[in-house]
Amino acid sequence: MEAFAYVAAFLIAGILFLAVILTLAKWIRPNRPNVEKLSTYESGEAPVGNANIRFNPRFYLIALLFVLFEIELIFLFPWASVFHHTDLEKASPIWSTYALVEMFIFIGILALGLALAWVKGYLNWDKPATQTTSTESPIPEQAYQKIRDKYSTK
Repeated sequence: MEAFAYVAAFLIAGILFLAVILTLAKWIRPNRPNVEKLSTYESGEAPVGNANIRFNPRFYLIALLFVLFEIELIFLFPWASVFHHTDLEKASPIWSTYALVEMFIFIGILALGLALAWVKGYLNWDKPATQTTSTESPIPEQAYQKIRDKYSTK
């Protein structure tokens, strides 16, 4: 029972420490929201239109293909770690050949899937033309242009 008391004490101490740090950070930090800070910012591109839109279905297909090839890597690591395992080679002399052929078949099936996705055009990403909108900002456009000119790579 004493061991559980130590675990409970550590959990309570951790939760209290976290609560104190977060509360202290909220009191200390400056809080000066403005329109520019509260606007949406996505990966260096200005937001266009409403954010509550449907995603392009190709996004899901690309994500699914990414997950598929990540899972391929998950299967390759254990295979690579036992490929030249001496105990397995002693038990079956053709173990290495069998494992190598099996992995080539596995990678071949995945390569066929990638080729099919490529041929069907699932990997082509046509970015639609976007319309820029102006936002009301207390900072003049000349200030932004000055920063863009300073850091542009010409």
